[in-house]
Amino acid sequence: MKPWPDNAFLQGYYEPLTAECTAPDLIIEGEIPKDLNGTFYRNGPNPQVPPKNEYHFFTGDGMIHAFTFNNGRVSHKNRWARTERFRIEQRTGESLFSGMNPLETPEEYLDFVLTDKEGVANTSVVCHGNRMLLLEEGHLPFEMDPDTLDSYGSWSFYGKLNTTMSAHPKVDPVTGELLFHAYMATGPFSDDMGLYRVNKEGHMTESHVFKAPYSAMVHDFVVTENYIIFPVMPITGDMDRAMEGKPPFAWEPEVGTRVGIMPRNGTPADMQWIEGDACYVFHFMNGHDKDGVITIEACHFDSPPLFPMADGTPTPANIHPSIARWTIDLNHDSPRVQMKYLADHGAEFPVIDPRYAMRDYTHGWYTSTDRTIPAEIPGSDVVYNAIVHFNVKTLATDTYAFEAGYVSEPMFVPRNASSVEGDGYVLTCVYDITSNTSALCVFDAQNIAAGPIGKAQVSHRVPVCFHGTWRAAG
Repeated sequence: MKPWPDNAFLQGYYEPLTAECTAPDLIIEGEIPKDLNGTFYRNGPNPQVPPKNEYHFFTGDGMIHAFTFNNGRVSHKNRWARTERFRIEQRTGESLFSGMNPLETPEEYLDFVLTDKEGVANTSVVCHGNRMLLLEEGHLPFEMDPDTLDSYGSWSFYGKLNTTMSAHPKVDPVTGELLFHAYMATGPFSDDMGLYRVNKEGHMTESHVFKAPYSAMVHDFVVTENYIIFPVMPITGDMDRAMEGKPPFAWEPEVGTRVGIMPRNGTPADMQWIEGDACYVFHFMNGHDKDGVITIEACHFDSPPLFPMADGTPTPANIHPSIARWTIDLNHDSPRVQMKYLADHGAEFPVIDPRYAMRDYTHGWYTSTDRTIPAEIPGSDVVYNAIVHFNVKTLATDTYAFEAGYVSEPMFVPRNASSVEGDGYVLTCVYDITSNTSALCVFDAQNIAAGPIGKAQVSHRVPVCFHGTWRAAG
């Protein structure tokens, strides 16, 4: 195999693994709580062969990492998602598929790439209805066995899903219902969106396709007890622009933000579109509503990284996300999305106690950056090396920063089913710069500043992953 190209997202913390590994008993530093039993999954891009075209971080082959906790011991294994794209490149031994622009695909594979149902399955993972699904928002979900990590292929909810599926579905902790959306739902760069409901047994009960104000990348959405919120923000998609050799996805702040508000007991016909300032949010922490007022916490960018302006020039330099609050008062005659920063430090990849999803809550955790430790990457200045516990009521923070480590999205696990909100553990996979290896770190969720109470050491690096989930034992 040829060396990886000179691309920052293929080096260091990001350098792909070239092997699938199984480690049945990791070395433990400190102590792993014996009441922490289950599997922590991480999903991210890990191309199997060096890309020929310009590599975009969002387009590498999906690789799942599974850390299984059992009575104070931890095992680890990683496997590629064997999508059809993966299998074709495995057979040919070469990179064939472009990153963000499908029109750059070799002619003999163009029909395939425009009709492919599986994609690269590299962004997120959800366990629901006795299935583990890898998600990548531009295609159908991809099913893998949660224990063996064997690949099963695309999953369409018994033939009822005929569009894409977002990477950020929401599970109602009260009903067990899964809700998810799709953008560009009927084809590349379309302005169609979709909304879907799946019951706790895994059967789709409702689906809708509707028009958005414009074609945009809608990576995440928000669900509260009484509303579904669709934030359409100006990372736009444009087929004509792509065919002219310009950026297929680009930042166009002049079109502004439009937020769709739909009652949970309604349909898209009941949608109200509300304006807001141009901004971008890849990830929302949580949202809730009371008496017609919707409150949402978000990791808010004034302008986004990783995407250029429509003419190909870079986006403005100040692109660091911070925790912000969106407030929408539906009682107002002309409601508008009010946006306010809550802190001045970086905030991305937020999680909550999942038992409080869609409801009033207090605790959140996210990655952040100690800017005294430089680690430059394109378009982001520094990567995340800290975990923050944030109290959304008092705005108090509790932080731990690694001196030579880059952290991944945290995951909160309740101590037990009846423990109070926020009582439990926070897990994160940390890459150590000095050793080029990774460790799965466990924190007391209410005492992040004390540092990890236990570490499970991996003998190699776990390349940067996007999102994960926790599957309790039993």
